[in-house]
Amino acid sequence: MLNWIWLAFLLIAVLVGGFTGQLDPLTKGAFETAKDAVMKLALPLTGLMAVWLGMMRLAERGGLVQIIARVLRPLLRRLFPDVPPEHPAMGAMVMNMAANMLGLGNAATPLGLRAMSLLQQLNPRKDTASNAMVTFLAINTASIQLLPTTAISYLILAGAKDATSFVPAAILATTLGLTCGILMSKFLERLPMFAPEPPDPRAASDTATAQIAEENAAPAEPELAPLTMGRQLILWLHTLLFAFMFLVIYVPDAMDWIPRMLHASWHYADLFKDMPLEQKPLLRALRTVSLMAIPWLLTFLPLYATLRGVKVYEQFTDGAKEAFATATRIIPFLVAMLVSIRMLGDAGVIKAVTDTLGPWLARIGFPVDLLPMVLLRPLSGSATLGVFVELINRPGVGPDSMLAKMASTIFGSTETTFYVLTVYFGSVAIRKTRHAILAGLTADTVAVIASIALCRLLF
Repeated sequence: MLNWIWLAFLLIAVLVGGFTGQLDPLTKGAFETAKDAVMKLALPLTGLMAVWLGMMRLAERGGLVQIIARVLRPLLRRLFPDVPPEHPAMGAMVMNMAANMLGLGNAATPLGLRAMSLLQQLNPRKDTASNAMVTFLAINTASIQLLPTTAISYLILAGAKDATSFVPAAILATTLGLTCGILMSKFLERLPMFAPEPPDPRAASDTATAQIAEENAAPAEPELAPLTMGRQLILWLHTLLFAFMFLVIYVPDAMDWIPRMLHASWHYADLFKDMPLEQKPLLRALRTVSLMAIPWLLTFLPLYATLRGVKVYEQFTDGAKEAFATATRIIPFLVAMLVSIRMLGDAGVIKAVTDTLGPWLARIGFPVDLLPMVLLRPLSGSATLGVFVELINRPGVGPDSMLAKMASTIFGSTETTFYVLTVYFGSVAIRKTRHAILAGLTADTVAVIASIALCRLLF
């Protein structure tokens, strides 16, 4: 399906661009996007992946991933029946989902790529997405975010009086989108038209496939040191230290005996300037957790692995080595998709679709002003952000309007489906995506409809 979609993007863009006189900007934009895909997306992503893939290696070698998968086995077995319960992919997927829920995008993507590479180990058709891969992508497309920090930040900058009022609606909309995306994935995988082809015996001898399989091979089971009472005490002290930091940051006057220069809440005052302590205590707590989650992980994982007898520096660097190889595999897929999307925008296709569908959607109560953002959201995160910022700052709209709340809810409950699909599947050289696009777009569509309906109901 992706082959036909990509070809249609190119042909429609060139055809429309020819009639609208946009062939020159279309051509320039295509080459500019190709450069940016490598220099501004793939290369920065390599550094992030190096950090988080190294941390994932520590979690795997220390046995933490297997413990997480074991705890959540009942749920994961229903979602991913083709994945063995003890396989490290289970724990990697859980860590990716947790990062998404906390809004830690810079950690979620590398963890998701690691999970996808582990799922590829179990895939009998190395160029075709497995059922588990498609379900995992649907979950990423509509991952629940407890605190959509990006939308909140831009609402604050626009002068919103209550920048977090849309969060409950976003959580509910994302939950509905996630449920429908998973159900659609499970339904479509049963249809004959999406059934995978039989494994190709020649695929096993393919050089690229063999290289990916070797790079993604699970490390041998290590000899782990037992967690004695003393070592468990060290882990508890680490966690209690962060709990103490949470209290100091969350409650400004909790530690009056701490000098002002050392009082953490003073340093982080801007974090809560839109949210007094007596208002929205749960959201305030979630924002504090989001702030502390990455520092906690970056210290807990190496500490835990050390206590289990793992040589943390060696294992971290071994895991980080996978980042460059993964980024190299992503680049061709990333360039192909982003160039085609840029061509559609420069040719005026998206604007034409908006102008055509706008009057019809207005009749059923869909705000026409939201249509450009809805159409761009599955294609480009940066373009969607630009439309969102322009909308909430537009004269006559404002950041506290119903339209701004709807836009914020949509932005916080949907994902750039084609980008996620391109990066995740490209990292393991998947070319036949089966029903992944339909499952992802189903989650996006349901989240958009739910966002508008919930905002009308709640506000």
